[in-house]
Amino acid sequence: MTDPSETLDLGDLDSAEVHSPEPLSEQRAEWIGRTLERLSHSQFRSKFRLSAKDLTYTVDKGPETIDRHAHEMLRKRVGDAFPLKDGKQTPWRGHPVFTAQHATATCCRGCMEKWHHIPKGRELTDDEVDRLSALVMAWIARDVMRSEAAHED
Repeated sequence: MTDPSETLDLGDLDSAEVHSPEPLSEQRAEWIGRTLERLSHSQFRSKFRLSAKDLTYTVDKGPETIDRHAHEMLRKRVGDAFPLKDGKQTPWRGHPVFTAQHATATCCRGCMEKWHHIPKGRELTDDEVDRLSALVMAWIARDVMRSEAAHED
């Protein structure tokens, strides 16, 4: 398993970037690619897949709606300095963003500190929410593509 201490700090990214589904800057796209690669080496993180219901929901709602949901859920569930029931606030299923949060270590402040070097005890900035949402959206897009490829075989 990859050591999460090898992660890059979100502060390495340009704060002027915009969140998905808008086009990502090259720097943000590279950070997302490296982060998804690191997470793929975690036996726990790599086991997550969207359910058939979540896949259908994702396609039906489209990226703009799912991205809005990702921003809202990240802000509401893990955005506070001391989220209510931290470590247990993100359901395991019920929405594609929930699954993606577990897969991308954006499910609680402990995972965010370990994998993304975002310290506990302070509110997430708007830029951090944007960046983490872009990571969640990239994971969802990758899982949708993986599912479609599996159905073609």
